[in-house]
Amino acid sequence: MKIQRYKHDNDISWTLGATLTIELLKCRPKQISRVFFNSRLEQSDSIENLITLCNQHNIPIEPNDKIFNILSPKGNCYVIAEFRKYTGKLSDTSHIVLVNPSDMGNLGTILRTAVGFGIQNVAVIRPGVDCFDPKAIRASMGALFHVEIEYFDSIKSYCAKFPNHLRYAFMLSKSAKSLTDNKFQEPCSLIFGNEASGLPGEYADFCKPVIIKHSSNIDSLNLSMAVGIAIFEYTRNNW
Repeated sequence: MKIQRYKHDNDISWTLGATLTIELLKCRPKQISRVFFNSRLEQSDSIENLITLCNQHNIPIEPNDKIFNILSPKGNCYVIAEFRKYTGKLSDTSHIVLVNPSDMGNLGTILRTAVGFGIQNVAVIRPGVDCFDPKAIRASMGALFHVEIEYFDSIKSYCAKFPNHLRYAFMLSKSAKSLTDNKFQEPCSLIFGNEASGLPGEYADFCKPVIIKHSSNIDSLNLSMAVGIAIFEYTRNNW
């Protein structure tokens, strides 16, 4: 099969690096079609572990320097896994809901933070960044493979599927309650807006508005930072 740079409408994607590939092998081995090694790859304990996992799951390992020139031309990547994309399905537990996220770095960081604090369900309301883009996978440090991510065409379709979730919208609103004064109820949805525009005012009509208070020296927090603070507060009693 001809190797091409990642395209959003393709059925396959790539993990660019040994760490990401190991996470994929641990979580979604059935999705992997093959693993590529660069000729400059040096042996190490992590590579031995990677080879063992490939052998356990009968995943072929192929030496192929050309693919690295195509997919990772910077030269600092020595392992690539090719895998089939899959459709996530959220369970009826609490969720992080991202409305029209547009930055792959933010998405990856949010996924990594969510996994770090035990949240395994993330909803994305379209239009939204592609979670299978290798840049998003790299930003997540492989956390993508530990979570279920489900895309929805609208917030209405998301709410219809999970009508019993209490919805907390992180937004500016006169009725917004401070995060530190809020008591979350289960199951719930922690909802965050786009990096540039946030959430529209009408979200206050069907959600409980919540605000993360900060100094007046900035207009707003970075999306991934806001989600991290909210997740920490939401899960703090678990730790």
